[in-house]
Amino acid sequence: MQFLLRPLCHSTPRQQRRCLYDVATSIKCVRDRGLDHAVERERNLKPVLNLKNLIKSEPSKSIPLSLITESKESLQIPVRPIELVRRYPSIFEEFLPGGIGIHPHIKLTPQVINYDKEEEIIYQSVDYKQEVGDRLLKLLMISRINKLPLTFIDRLKWELGLPQDYVKTIVPEFPDYFRVSNEANEGILELVCWSNELAVSVMEKKGAVPIEFCLTHSNGFEMDKKYKKWVDEWQKLPYVSPYENAQHLATKGDESDKWAVGILHEILNLFVGKKAVRDTVLELGEYFGLRSRFKRALLQHPGIFYVSHKLGTRTVVLKEAYKRGILSEMHPLMLMRSRYLKLMNMARGDQKAKNVQQKTSPNSKKFQMEEASKDDAIAKSDDDDLSDKESGDDYEDKEEEADDDDDDDDDIEEYENITATGRGRVSKSLFYGKGSPRPDFRRSVGRNSIGNSGKSITRLYLRTEVRDTQKTFQHHSRG
Repeated sequence: MQFLLRPLCHSTPRQQRRCLYDVATSIKCVRDRGLDHAVERERNLKPVLNLKNLIKSEPSKSIPLSLITESKESLQIPVRPIELVRRYPSIFEEFLPGGIGIHPHIKLTPQVINYDKEEEIIYQSVDYKQEVGDRLLKLLMISRINKLPLTFIDRLKWELGLPQDYVKTIVPEFPDYFRVSNEANEGILELVCWSNELAVSVMEKKGAVPIEFCLTHSNGFEMDKKYKKWVDEWQKLPYVSPYENAQHLATKGDESDKWAVGILHEILNLFVGKKAVRDTVLELGEYFGLRSRFKRALLQHPGIFYVSHKLGTRTVVLKEAYKRGILSEMHPLMLMRSRYLKLMNMARGDQKAKNVQQKTSPNSKKFQMEEASKDDAIAKSDDDDLSDKESGDDYEDKEEEADDDDDDDDDIEEYENITATGRGRVSKSLFYGKGSPRPDFRRSVGRNSIGNSGKSITRLYLRTEVRDTQKTFQHHSRG
């Protein structure tokens, strides 16, 4: 009973921190055709350039097809290597070296070799090396993680625009930025010196107060009042720099959510294409300890990030970096990639035009079959018209013979038939008189008739009283 003697503790209830996770069920993402096209436009670009770099690294500047098949997974080739090679003849050339029983070899076309030389000039430029060095340093400083495995950075070479041998060409150029060390027999790129000058995010460089994210919703997106009110209040929250460690914030709080969005926003700005595969982004979030927050940010902020489902995967795109499916600011490496894409599409366009020309040529089997079917259809329609005309002429002849037979009928026999029945059909010769023109009552071809077979002559039937008919007959007999 001692608990009854304890003083009552009136603890204040914990203030419920409203987070976007509560209203996330009402968010319906819609497809963005422009951003989907931006992702789909680079189909097979990465495996083609990976294969190009592999062929270039060989002393003979060519490689056997069997070796490409063995390296299919590392080159990220989604189809059979021979299909990829033959699909882009403007990029690769297939040839058979001297000797018997030698496998086909693949080499680069002269135009691709020229493009590769221009790309190497970009990699060797001082401005590019300084830019990529700053980009690697900023990635290490984000969330004060200070180090990343080289194996994971290798997976980001495409997004960061790193050369193939960046460990030998870029890292030694910046000893004050980072260095390579070994931990547990694994190569690590770790930070050497913090740079306050570079620890400034893209959002902070804009100089706007308060710092608010640019929201670009896709066409068809419906925002309810509850979500709009939340976003307006969320934008007014203080902006925490991604280069600060804010792990102390509540996991599902609005402040923590905005900090995670700021980190993801800064990472995508470090990538030359302003986009990356979703799995790669989430794996990078694991090193930052923010994987779950990254997933929530992608789900709850469709006005900042877009997830495309093209190319058989999910790609995260920074929406504000694109305008009508095209990058607003094009990096020099992205310009080179667009030139490679133009060369690839030109080869495919020539192949399509060649296939169309083969199909429509007079010597092609398909063209001959189509022409023969057209001739058969025309001949069949002519035969139908001729048969319809003949059947119509025969029918008219039969009708004329039938009318002549009616004119030669015996008048007395006709009278007996009329008086016997009281009413009946009056002969055309009796009603109109012999030699008088007979009107031709015809009806048009019916909807269900075929050709002229549906034509019929409608006979004129006159119903009259027996007394009037007898007078007409008697008058005719006397004449």
